[in-house]
Amino acid sequence: MAVSVILKTLNEEARIGSAIESVLAALEGIGGEVIVADGGSRDRTLATAAAYPVRVVQLESAIRPSCGIGPQLGFQYSRERLICLMDGDMLLDPGFLPEAFAYLSANPRAAGVTGHVEEMNDTSLEYIRRGRRISPEKRTGAIDRMNGGGLYRREAIEQAGYLSDRNLHGYEEFDLGVRLRARGWTLHRLDRRFVRHFGHALNAYALLLRRWKSGYLRGIGELLRAALGKPQWRRLVQDLPELKLWAAVYLWLIAMIVLPFAMPSPALGLALDAILTSGIVGMMSLRQRSLSLGLYAVVAWLFHAAALPLGFVQARKAPDAWIESRIVSDGS
Repeated sequence: MAVSVILKTLNEEARIGSAIESVLAALEGIGGEVIVADGGSRDRTLATAAAYPVRVVQLESAIRPSCGIGPQLGFQYSRERLICLMDGDMLLDPGFLPEAFAYLSANPRAAGVTGHVEEMNDTSLEYIRRGRRISPEKRTGAIDRMNGGGLYRREAIEQAGYLSDRNLHGYEEFDLGVRLRARGWTLHRLDRRFVRHFGHALNAYALLLRRWKSGYLRGIGELLRAALGKPQWRRLVQDLPELKLWAAVYLWLIAMIVLPFAMPSPALGLALDAILTSGIVGMMSLRQRSLSLGLYAVVAWLFHAAALPLGFVQARKAPDAWIESRIVSDGS
């Protein structure tokens, strides 16, 4: 079973060499191709990648990168019937592909199979918080998305229309999952490692600001806009627990605005606002067993809530249209 392995990159010069080497080692005896899909790196990512027997493609400079555009860029240059998607700062586990092949062979309605993403960055509050909660990355068996990547059937992707929506700055894996499941396909996570992920070493708040500036936080609003009026809309709304959280955040913010005007004095309303906010931070701190994690969680809620409507009104391009790009190296 030959496979096209797509590595998404953007300024990954420190990791891309190791990532490619892990993939080439995993493909020995299997066969296939490696495609480095670059979103416009300004460091030595391309030069490093081009030194290996892989195909390197890059967005045209006029095209703005997004989380959704990288996978689709690689997919449009891929040729094999199986597609393995991962990031340029990941190391592919050498035993994953044989087990994934076996699962797909035994389950013809499975569109994709993945494993655990082992987070190697344990310094940022973002990754510590992610490691403590019950996240989609930890569930095994039937799952609704393959966050972090995995192995997909091209046949299923083609039925769903495209691999990844170029308009999405986040939630692109969930979007693919809901489109596949709406057409009767399933996704599965094996109880074994898929990749090791090194992630960003930035301070959590700096990373939050970076994600705001890059548009990443608008992803959920863009996801809702993309599904509006489509067959997957109802399934998406039912399966996305974040929507209830953001609704609660909006109610909290409305209460914060109303209280100073509804109370006998503005000072009393502001005092109640402070008590309410402190209570929410305290509740999250107890849940996270850390004041710093509780505070960070609440701040992150506010950023996401503010970004959602911005994403919903974002203009869209046809997600299955050819992405303007250039071939940097053909792998020879």
